[in-house]
Amino acid sequence: MISDMLRDARFLSCGDSAICVEFSRDVDEQANTVALALASALDAEPPEGMQEALPTYRSALVAYDPLVTSAREMTAHIRTCLTRIRPSDQLGRRIEIPVYYGGDACLDLDDLVETKGMDREELIALHMSVEYRVYMIGFAPGFAYLGGLPQQLAMPRKPVPRQLVPAGAVGIGGKQASVNSVAGPSAWHFIGQTPLRLFDPRRSDPFLLDAGDSLWFRRIDEVEFEDLSARVSRGESPDVIRETPA
Repeated sequence: MISDMLRDARFLSCGDSAICVEFSRDVDEQANTVALALASALDAEPPEGMQEALPTYRSALVAYDPLVTSAREMTAHIRTCLTRIRPSDQLGRRIEIPVYYGGDACLDLDDLVETKGMDREELIALHMSVEYRVYMIGFAPGFAYLGGLPQQLAMPRKPVPRQLVPAGAVGIGGKQASVNSVAGPSAWHFIGQTPLRLFDPRRSDPFLLDAGDSLWFRRIDEVEFEDLSARVSRGESPDVIRETPA
């Protein structure tokens, strides 16, 4: 399947300074793996004129300076790169996210329980029962789009967004899950909050998550939430990385 994606990649022009390399028409874990591998390879050895490579759910956007290189030259370089990458070798980190299913960011849990016809504890247990994949980072600094949400929890976004949802709010939007990296407007449904900061410019690496990482949610109570929140506010970084690539 991956070999077919590498062979059949579609090259789409995005104006005069970017190329979209598309591996699938659908949101697909294998397509995402290939996109991540391509972006990583291009970042490691950028061709002349390349400005950045951005992986998405199922494609990679390669931006370049048209005064330095051309679409034809960039396409040729990408095609060569696709013959060399080994997507199966791309392993992200496994990260634990503590979540308090209560507090100021628990805005929609009761409504979701009623809509889904579930017991509150049943819904929380289901939310914690799977490992989520970070497909891409976007929308806001460090905001991670998470795949793997149980189908029973899928919920269309609200027709009218809230104007301010706090950082750390744990949400559901359609078939996706998320953790707010910064405070801002959102039409997602929020069922809890993590004390961790997905984006913190004080850190040497401001972003907690990267595309290709996987994570799971661990339930905490209000006491632990307040304790971790205080530690994070002091600039401490709780140990949440459980495994890293070899």
